[in-house]
Amino acid sequence: MSNLTISIDDELIKQARIRVAQQGTSLSAKVRELLQHYVNGTDEATKRRREESTAKLMLAIESATLATQAPPSATQESAKVTLRDALYADGFRAKDRNANGASSARAQQEPQ
Repeated sequence: MSNLTISIDDELIKQARIRVAQQGTSLSAKVRELLQHYVNGTDEATKRRREESTAKLMLAIESATLATQAPPSATQESAKVTLRDALYADGFRAKDRNANGASSARAQQEPQ
């Protein structure tokens, strides 16, 4: 570890030593911790601002998403026809029965 010499007001040093003693740590450890937070940008105020900004951003994204999604219209709902519904509406089963019936009738009429 490197040593660092800094100039700080005597009264500030005195108050800081009292406070770190109450916390059960040293002034060097506290300065190291504060510098680490400063470098990492992880102090509580920064965390709180990031969380608030993230929440606002997520709310804005959600609002924009909801605003751009149009509710389905009645024509869109009626246009959603399944393949099964389309086949049965066309009467494919009846056509199939008629076609099979006609070929069976022809087969019976033909001489063997």
